[in-house]
Formats: sequence, C-alpha cells, structure tokens
Amino acid sequence: MPSIDVCYSPELLHLYELEGKAVVAVDILRATSTMVTAFAHGATDIIPVMQLEECRSYAEQGCLTAAERNGIKAEGFDLGNSPFAYMNGQVQGRTVAITTTNGTRAIRLSEAAAEIVVGAFLNLEAVAQHLRDLQLDVLVVCAGWKGKFNLEDTLFAGALAERLHGEFAFENDATLASLYLYHAAKSDMVTFLRQSSHVRRLENLEIHKDIEFCLQHDTYSVLPVWKGDRLVNLREFKSLGV
Repeated sequence: MPSIDVCYSPELLHLYELEGKAVVAVDILRATSTMVTAFAHGATDIIPVMQLEECRSYAEQGCLTAAERNGIKAEGFDLGNSPFAYMNGQVQGRTVAITTTNGTRAIRLSEAAAEIVVGAFLNLEAVAQHLRDLQLDVLVVCAGWKGKFNLEDTLFAGALAERLHGEFAFENDATLASLYLYHAAKSDMVTFLRQSSHVRRLENLEIHKDIEFCLQHDTYSVLPVWKGDRLVNLREFKSLGV
C-alpha cells in the first residue's frame, strides 16, 4: 500500500526523500487555487518561477505575466494572484508565467519528485483520483507563509488524506494531525480559518470573495502537473496525444 505524508513547509523538504514519489504542491490562498482556475478557463500552460525579474522576462516570449508579493499584485505585470482575474477569457490559449510569495517556490523546490501535481480544494477529487491511479508514495508539500506553517494548506492535506483513507498508509503524525484538523474545520472552513494569520492578511486587503472561492471543493476537474519546465493540464495534455 502506498503512503501519504505531509511536509508543512518547503523549508522542511530537506528532511524528505522526493525521488520516486508524487508531490502534491498546495498553496490554497491563493497560488495553486489560481493555477487550477487558470487551466479551467483555458490557459495552455503555466510557468512558475521564483523571481519577479525572471517572470517579467517571459513577456518578451509572448506570455502573460502574473506576480504577487505579500498578497498584492506586483506592479508592471498583466495579472495578480486572484482567481477571479483568470475568468474573463484573457488566459484562453495563452501561456502564463507566474511568481508568488509562497506557492511557486513550493513547486520549484519539489522538482526531484517523480510527479508534481498542483492541488487545491477546487480540484481535490481530480488530485485524489490521479494519486490512486499512480500508486506512488505521496508527499503533500504545503507552501506555508514565508517558510512557516499555515493552517489552510494543512487543511487541504487533511482533506486529501480523508479522500485516500484506507487506500494509502498514514505513516507519520503530520498526516493524522492534518486529517484531525480538517475534520474539525470542514463543516464551516470560512469561520474556522477566520483567525488564521494569512486569512487575516487577506481580509485586510478586502478580498473576502477570494477566500470563500478558494475553499470550495471539487469545482473543477483540471489536473495541473509538471512536464519538463512548466505545468500543463494533464487531461488536456493526454487528449492531444502528447
């Protein structure tokens, strides 16, 4: 039976062996939720990068550029990190280069894994089914906040553990803790997370609708995975016979 484990911060990745495993990279508020939304609204591929200048350079290649720092859209970029900005048709058929405070870092630091999947509550069941099909050991890599633990990514890890319970072994306490937190929160996650540090940061920016949207379960069936140097929607990728 494969196992599922949880890494609460990219800063702890050195404690884990990634080779041969499937990583689920998650930044619920808001990077991975936004990436899932972008694919659902027709983005061709997404290039996550760590630095603002690297992201800006992709504009010369005809890419849309998206950047966020500390919850705010960075100046001089086409898009920020709100999923609602990706719903107006602008990303249809386009490549998006994106850099965010936490989420893109979690993805790029996981490149040694056999598979990297981008997870969100929005595509939770699509991720769970893909992991069932892969039958690899799984590590959920929570983006956290500037290297520190955060609650919303941990709740996603618990939700995924719930979906995979009985099919994947829980070998470490991090998985159980995530599962128990999710059980405590799932009846009303918006209220549960209201006092969390990142939700308070975002609420100070008056983006309540982003928070509520990102906590919705199974809105989309898209499955962003790492291929080469970028993310693609695996279902669309396969339909093209690539």
